[in-house]
Amino acid sequence: MCGISGKVCFDTDARVAPELLQKMMDVIAHRGPDGQGDYIAGPVGLGHRRLAIIDLERGDQPMASPDRTVWIVYNGEIYNFRELREELVQKGHRFSTTSDTEVIIHAYQEYGVGCLEKLQGMFAFALWDDKTKTLFLARDRVGIKPLYYCDTGEAVVFGSEIKSLLVDPAVSRELDLESIDRFLTYLYLPSDRTLFRNIRKLEPGCYLTIKDGRLTSGRYWNLTFPPNQYSGTIEQAGTDLWELLKTTVRKYMISDVPVGFLLSGGVDSTALLSCAVHETDKRISTFTIGFDSNEFADERPYARLAAKTFGTDHHEMTISATQFGDFLPKFIRHMEEPVCEAPAIALHYVSQLASRHVKVVLSGEGGDEAFGGYQNYRNLLLLEKLKSAAGPLKGTLGALMKRAGQINGFHRPRKYAPLMTVPLRDYYYSRTSSPFSYFNQNKNRLYTNEFRGATQSSRPTAVVEALFSEVTNQCLLNQMLYVDTKTWLPDDLLVKADKITMANSLELRVPLLDHVVLEFAASLPADFKVRGLTTKRVLKQAFTGRIPADIINRKKTGFPVPFNKWFQGELRDYVRDTLLARRAVERGYFRQSEIESMLNRFDSHEPLAKELFSLLTLELWHQEFVDSPLCTTTAAAQPAVVPC
Repeated sequence: MCGISGKVCFDTDARVAPELLQKMMDVIAHRGPDGQGDYIAGPVGLGHRRLAIIDLERGDQPMASPDRTVWIVYNGEIYNFRELREELVQKGHRFSTTSDTEVIIHAYQEYGVGCLEKLQGMFAFALWDDKTKTLFLARDRVGIKPLYYCDTGEAVVFGSEIKSLLVDPAVSRELDLESIDRFLTYLYLPSDRTLFRNIRKLEPGCYLTIKDGRLTSGRYWNLTFPPNQYSGTIEQAGTDLWELLKTTVRKYMISDVPVGFLLSGGVDSTALLSCAVHETDKRISTFTIGFDSNEFADERPYARLAAKTFGTDHHEMTISATQFGDFLPKFIRHMEEPVCEAPAIALHYVSQLASRHVKVVLSGEGGDEAFGGYQNYRNLLLLEKLKSAAGPLKGTLGALMKRAGQINGFHRPRKYAPLMTVPLRDYYYSRTSSPFSYFNQNKNRLYTNEFRGATQSSRPTAVVEALFSEVTNQCLLNQMLYVDTKTWLPDDLLVKADKITMANSLELRVPLLDHVVLEFAASLPADFKVRGLTTKRVLKQAFTGRIPADIINRKKTGFPVPFNKWFQGELRDYVRDTLLARRAVERGYFRQSEIESMLNRFDSHEPLAKELFSLLTLELWHQEFVDSPLCTTTAAAQPAVVPC
């Protein structure tokens, strides 16, 4: 696990400045505290920061092919590198290290761009082919590892983090106002957009080649649902899944340094831990976190149960509102994108704890997207059945649900009432949003006239509209799983997982997002995942009798960070002062009166915590990336709007 950065100039007579490349590496030193290296050859420069995990002595980068015509900087892990290495040896390739990095080089020399289809794991890499004068950028199938790039018109600048790109004065800091509108639509930024107009994310499962000043992109993998579904029983599928996950976890445990587990006490992380204890004779370290209050759910008792069951060396900690607030500015600095993801702050503290004991941790991220674990999948499928049964009366039923929702303690019908007359593909904006969310209902009231005018051509929902068009022949559950796998997963959960763990120089591995596991899950009938009130049926089937029944049968709680309570208590003044500060108002995006109204209604217990957290992260992002010296080198950094 590492950090990469670099630049390739279109003018072959140009030269990448060593001091620029050094600065690009310096700002991501947290991703690789064990060493650094660079390769500069005229118009191309590759930089690398290393977190040593495999082949500690000989795995330094940039790494070259034996004839020194191919150079690579790489971030990630290839879990099938030993099998792939043996395949390449049989074809005549000779290796000088035992690292997975060298395997990518030889696979490229053997298969070209097709090498991507051979790789099993998480990765983002930049490979320079000196024979063809081509830079080859690639990202793993589901976007576990990030990769950003900017076409300046004279060069392509790239890196694991946006901060690396911003070091280069040639990279424009111009804001993309439509992306701010998109962020408020989804509460994260889906697809290839960032808040900087000219900085892009290389999308998951994609690659980019730069040759003779031309950029050519391609996609090498996509999640598909095969027409010939799994034909066995759910019991057989559970057995097959158990065997598959044992094999997968065995590969993911490969490391020359200690490996631990982030343990939530849920089904996913506990299931993976049960597989791992069979693959090592060493005692596994586990880590979990709780919160300083008795007013909300605590995951730790379930994590302790899992740790006791499997005999781990268990560590846990508690965080307070003060710790949550103290980390917020650093949270923005590391995330580099505004995102409504309060659990990321808890992840920071548990990662900090884990980094004192291990360099690698496994987690259960991705199980919900693969096997249908979120409660909204269950709820929306039941709603769609209700709509179908109601037929022409669904509008009347929706009105009755709205009225019923006004009864104290019976609010859920009001949440679903607006959906009764709207097709799923028109209201499902991925897990976090719908046309009936607060921001999507109130943009006209919230936005200033100037900001509304600057974003009037924005079509943020085009992202999910395009995705739904690709799976029109699939059942409703698969449509939702596809949308979330292409949006919410890489652009919210995984960006959080990478940026926050790497901020603590910790490698995070996610076996449930191995593409072989995802493809197996996609082959299963929908009711193997969700049926009636039961979610993740096949995963629970696979681990019944293998993990504690209390964990399998517990109600899903997610990771309930109590920031709503803190925003009404210890952090109330901080939130108000930040959102109503003169500089925040002068940005010209939002009407001050509406922000004040939201804060007052929140004080009166209107559920606006996630909206206020989103506005808070957006303002803190501006303070970090617009107001800070690093990013104020051009006037274009300021929005072209003024306050009302």
